[in-house]
Amino acid sequence: MPRTVHDVVFVDGVRTPFGRAGEKGMYAETRADDLVVACIRELLRRNPSLPPERVEEVAVAATTQIGDQGLTLGRLAGLLSGLPTSTPGYSIDRMCAGAMTAVTTTAASIGVGAIDIAVAGGVEHMGRHPMGEQVDPNPRIVAERLVDPSALVMGKTAENLHDRFPHLTKARADAYAVRSQDKTQAAYAAGRIQPDLVPVATRHVSAGWGIATVDEPPRPGTTLQDLAALKTPFRSHGNVTAGNAAGLNDGATACLLASAEAAAELGLTAKMRLVSYAFVGVEPEVMGVGPVPATEKALAKAGLTIDDIGLFEVNEAFAVQVLAFLDHFGLADDDPRVNEYGGAIAVGHPLASSGVRLMANLAAQFAEHPEVRYGLTTMCIGIGMGGTVIWENPQHADYGKEH
Repeated sequence: MPRTVHDVVFVDGVRTPFGRAGEKGMYAETRADDLVVACIRELLRRNPSLPPERVEEVAVAATTQIGDQGLTLGRLAGLLSGLPTSTPGYSIDRMCAGAMTAVTTTAASIGVGAIDIAVAGGVEHMGRHPMGEQVDPNPRIVAERLVDPSALVMGKTAENLHDRFPHLTKARADAYAVRSQDKTQAAYAAGRIQPDLVPVATRHVSAGWGIATVDEPPRPGTTLQDLAALKTPFRSHGNVTAGNAAGLNDGATACLLASAEAAAELGLTAKMRLVSYAFVGVEPEVMGVGPVPATEKALAKAGLTIDDIGLFEVNEAFAVQVLAFLDHFGLADDDPRVNEYGGAIAVGHPLASSGVRLMANLAAQFAEHPEVRYGLTTMCIGIGMGGTVIWENPQHADYGKEH
């Protein structure tokens, strides 16, 4: 029998403030699963017209799925959040794009009518579970030269990207990083980031009890001179530093997705409509170029061009990776449509959680820019991939009409 395809809408997205990984970080003694539970509970609180039993799936991503990030995290997080035992859940891993993949996977289920409403998100506690902990890569990967050995170290892949595109200089990367810090500081000052942050109770052996209400990683007032003095840990006299790359961070995100029909039935406001998405593979040793072909594919699927996109949320794993994307599509390094609230270089990148941060930012920007019809969220992904999701703005006059 014929099957109806349903429009999928992004109803709401929240995140914890992001922390610095390590013993001194604000989440040093906070469980990873409690971070994502806080996000899911906040989604339910913010959307009181949603009966909890109507949530039909919980997908939670984590890159290092051990300890308090393991054991089918989506299911356990749902139970801990107060969702009924009838709500199933599962875990996802696509490294940095885990939460993005949680969104697209549950959106596909909504699109074909298998479910109507889902929660999708991600968590990474890099202080408790460093990237690569207990990983055992098959030795054939290197021995048979399936990939370059540098592909397994993300910082080295960023240096490789500088090599491949020598016009993407360290000076450009540092200048981009300073702008990210400046834009984040301005967004905080204007109160644009705070509405989607979930306060988290914390405890620390030396700091005692506290409440996390703002991101810990940003360094307001960072200058080019500050960045020029930093070491290049991945290569002697290299280009990649702690200042022009995202740090090691802890944090979680979650969002609420629904079919357009279910959202209307329950009085849930659609902040964005999913238009298309794409994931692609690229050479693992230059994984940072992944957003380029992913965006080209997503645009082609949607019947759009880059000129139709009015807002961009590009994950800042490394400044050079964002610059490669901007250069390819003819966008200026300081294009105001890109990462309007700053990015991961400033606020942090807790791996599998970051995709939903991008989406929540874009949703907020859509509300501020009704003249923009389409926006995108895009990320590079470890082991050589890229992912892009294109969204439509319900505030636009032509929303829902044939393009």
